[in-house]
Amino acid sequence: MSQALVAAVSPITLIPDEERGSFIPKLLPGVPLIMAENYIFDILSNLCRDYRGGLWNYYRTHNGALYSAPTGYGQMRLMCDGNFFDDEMSEDAAGIVATLFTLSHLSFRYPSDAIATNYEKLREFSYRHPESVLISRAID
Repeated sequence: MSQALVAAVSPITLIPDEERGSFIPKLLPGVPLIMAENYIFDILSNLCRDYRGGLWNYYRTHNGALYSAPTGYGQMRLMCDGNFFDDEMSEDAAGIVATLFTLSHLSFRYPSDAIATNYEKLREFSYRHPESVLISRAID
């Protein structure tokens, strides 16, 4: 994530390496780990033709929301057939979109107050993100 983006949406915290193993269970409690991880990757694969896997960073926002974002892509073109969204955004914003879609979809299959609360907190956080308009249009 660029220093300018970090300053614009601070405070956010990059989850340190020693906490990465417990991040997905906190993001999606009650969802089997392999399913949870693959789901978010599949969501982004469906939204971005250029996404080919790779490393993801994990973040905690100032309001306690959790999200993940791919690294090494820079700008990413996302296309959502359901709402006709087609635009470019940073990998951080794309990660927020993919995380929001994942939280929403899996909340129906694995009802959880924690999943719903994280969705609400991440959505609230996204309103202050420099790319809030793009994020909102993508998930609308």
